[in-house]
Amino acid sequence: MIEVNLLPGGKKGTARGGPLAGLAAAFKARGSSRSGGGGSSSPGADPYMAFFAIAASVLIGYTVWAYLGVNGEHEELEVAVEEERVDSVRFADLIERTNLLSARNDSIAQRVSIIQEIDAGRYVWPHVLDEVAAAVPDYTWLREVLYAGGDPVQVRVNGRAGSIYAITNFMRRLEASRFLRAVQMDRAEQVPSDASPGELVYVFELVMTYETPPFEELETVPLFDAGALSTQIAAPTGGN
Repeated sequence: MIEVNLLPGGKKGTARGGPLAGLAAAFKARGSSRSGGGGSSSPGADPYMAFFAIAASVLIGYTVWAYLGVNGEHEELEVAVEEERVDSVRFADLIERTNLLSARNDSIAQRVSIIQEIDAGRYVWPHVLDEVAAAVPDYTWLREVLYAGGDPVQVRVNGRAGSIYAITNFMRRLEASRFLRAVQMDRAEQVPSDASPGELVYVFELVMTYETPPFEELETVPLFDAGALSTQIAAPTGGN
């Protein structure tokens, strides 16, 4: 860099160094002019030198402040990134456990649904047989109670009766059941009795449909006595 000495009596020349080398040389020349030879410095050079000194000080101070500020921000960003990484690992583990619990919950819900479907159809035929047996009037004998297919369940009942009145009474009782509907006579004819061939009896076949009544019309009984169960839970189970 070419440096120009503005001080009187100064020498022109070239100097190589850092960015502030010229400024240092100017300060040196100004000091020597004031202390040596009994001369006096030019009054017009002082404001420029003061300006350059203040500017250099401000520039250096700003550079140091900016450097320290950038380093501080960098350290803060590193701390924040580390915290986010730790949180990410923690939340990833939490999400994995949540997904695992959700999968287990779905599996349990599916199994419960299957069990409920099986349990819902478990008492169909006990209800059918109970209702048919309770509806049988006098002078009526049953031969078969069959599954006739379909959804809802179709039931076929075969039997014999002493009169047509007994058959119609049987149908009326079946219709009164909360589990059976649409009772129809599929066949009714007179045949000789097996016990007394000289006597005639009616052979009949009835077809009906099973239906589940509303829940509020059913009388349910708990599987376990609540009082007995609570007593068993409260009782000590350990020994000496």
